[in-house]
Amino acid sequence: MDRISILLWGVLGALYAALYAAPATWLVTRDWIREDFGYGYFVLPVVLYLIWEKRKRISELPIRPSWGGYGLLGGGILLYWLGELAGEFYTLYLSAWLVAVGLCWLRMGWPRLKVIGFPLALALAMFPPPHFLYNTLTLRLKLISSTLGVELMRLYGLSVYQEGNVIDVGFTRLQVVDACSGLRYLFPLLILALLLAYLSRCSPAKKVVVVLSAVPLSIVTNGLRIASVGILYQFFGPAVAEGFFHDFSGWFIFMFSGAALFLELRLINRFYPELSKQETFTAGSDRVATSVAELHVSRSSRIARLLCAVALLGLTLLLSRGVEFKEKIPGKVPFSRFPLQLGPWSGTRKALEREYLEELALSDYLLADFKADDQAWINLYIAYSASQKKGKSSHSPATCLPGGGWSFKESGVVVVPLAKGESRQVARVLMEKNGTKQVAYYWFPQRGRTLTNLYELKLYTFWDSLISHRSDGALVRIITPVAEGTSTETADARLKAFIKELSPRLEIFIPGKNIT
Repeated sequence: MDRISILLWGVLGALYAALYAAPATWLVTRDWIREDFGYGYFVLPVVLYLIWEKRKRISELPIRPSWGGYGLLGGGILLYWLGELAGEFYTLYLSAWLVAVGLCWLRMGWPRLKVIGFPLALALAMFPPPHFLYNTLTLRLKLISSTLGVELMRLYGLSVYQEGNVIDVGFTRLQVVDACSGLRYLFPLLILALLLAYLSRCSPAKKVVVVLSAVPLSIVTNGLRIASVGILYQFFGPAVAEGFFHDFSGWFIFMFSGAALFLELRLINRFYPELSKQETFTAGSDRVATSVAELHVSRSSRIARLLCAVALLGLTLLLSRGVEFKEKIPGKVPFSRFPLQLGPWSGTRKALEREYLEELALSDYLLADFKADDQAWINLYIAYSASQKKGKSSHSPATCLPGGGWSFKESGVVVVPLAKGESRQVARVLMEKNGTKQVAYYWFPQRGRTLTNLYELKLYTFWDSLISHRSDGALVRIITPVAEGTSTETADARLKAFIKELSPRLEIFIPGKNIT
């Protein structure tokens, strides 16, 4: 490269670092230090090694700088603004990846980029998925592994009672992580399976089988770990669930899972040799019949591409730093002043446990049980966040309630009539646990809107951050039991009557569309 090209690439590197310094810092200092995502530290070195290992083949291919990289650059910039304004770090991570791959495409062209396609795709594993999506995808798997662990303990002879992720073995109660976390070894095991499949000398069919098998394998091994803790607890006490034994058992289970994947691949190759590829290859030894002569690209064309990239990233950085996007934090009446008499219902305040408060990081909340003389109880929970920017978001009951052992029998959306001929659309869930049924209604009051799912919440948070510089919002959830011998319609009618009394008060304590 000539001096001007080197200078422009240096400028591009500086702009890229400035744009993504904040999400990179959050990734390393906040996401990767969480036990569920600690594997992220090891992904980048593996990716760099796989790219370095392909260096010989890359050098044999022609350089074909292409404007095609701007498709990825443009998509990355759009995701950057979506992540900045909607407050979602995962969107910023995807933006950083798209921009980086787009710049690689711009520099080396498609033939060389294709050679390192797998390492670049594997780099996506560095980024923890969105919190609400991660919970939704993995919570059910964790409940399955908890149930498996319970059955193994019963097989051993222990008397065990399971309530969601809480396992009672008589002499102690084991909390299988917290109610909103996922299956800890699922993603590291998937990454390991991908690497084994990539480096193996086998057909695509075998590789798919190995990768897919990582999911049930992670469930089984996690169930074995839970069972081992319950069985050994009676002999060694709390030490088996914390400290050295906890860390060692996690390391041992992961190594055992990795060995199981390797053994599975060997057995497939042995008993199904017809699925093997006829040709033998290893990563980095491929050859492609192509000209090794580097295609001639005019100096002016190269500089034009680089200047456009510099302008695009520079303008994005300038707007993100220079335009005023300071968030407006609305004032509100604290929930400590919320009335505990709503029509015929009288309430009693309750407090969230400290561990949940630390996880939720709420600005304000209300938790109370309401009771009328001739009615069953109603539990009211309101969680308010003054800001739902990066690293903060509402937790949906659809992901958290199953962690308490509740199974959803029905779910949907219902319309609740309010005063003055108005109505409100809310999410409805009929759930059951050990023969006990409850009906739950919930919705997300968001700056004058009533939303019923987290995907809507993210889109409107992006829009309102852009237009009105606000991202505050709340979750309202009410639950009531379905008494034995009564229908769910009775519980529905009770909740609808309660919402009719509750709604006028919410307008006082949750900021609406217009604030002063």
